[in-house]
Amino acid sequence: MYLLSTERLQLRQLTDSDDDAHFTLALLNDPDFHRYIGDRGVRTLEDARGYNQRGPIAMYRDRGYGMYRVELQDGTPIGQCGLLKRDGLDDVDIGFAFLPEYRGRGYALEAAQAVMNWGESVLGLTRIVAIASPDNRASIGLLERLGLRRERMIRLPGGTENLILMGWDAGRNKTSSCCR
Repeated sequence: MYLLSTERLQLRQLTDSDDDAHFTLALLNDPDFHRYIGDRGVRTLEDARGYNQRGPIAMYRDRGYGMYRVELQDGTPIGQCGLLKRDGLDDVDIGFAFLPEYRGRGYALEAAQAVMNWGESVLGLTRIVAIASPDNRASIGLLERLGLRRERMIRLPGGTENLILMGWDAGRNKTSSCCR
């Protein structure tokens, strides 16, 4: 059932269950999610179920990876973290979002390290990228701690916001800090 486990966390695939829909609805309507990731128009439980089916669940089927539900060891959902293949990016990218009450406790770093290690060791990825809003300093800092380095500014197809593209290459020191 669980794809990955760490000392404090478990990561599993999202499903079309009511529990996962309730969690997705809460996460996607967090004001910081809207600010830094975007408003996905998910307003009801049915919207959330459809979002999970069209997004993460479809990506598991089509790519073998996607965004995973991050839980505490007791099963409490606290966020999502995983790998994505987005239009406009040549490489697989890592993404994460956590409920406000679970930020600042190292959970995102712990989950993202597990996902990146899994991507490299199991999926054989030699490059992982990430995109971040320039004003999302917390996410940029976390990505730098993961070993991603700033590469350039980009705009995704159909997007209007300039984003920072950050990249990690296998074999490069994962703990190195990004050049400014």
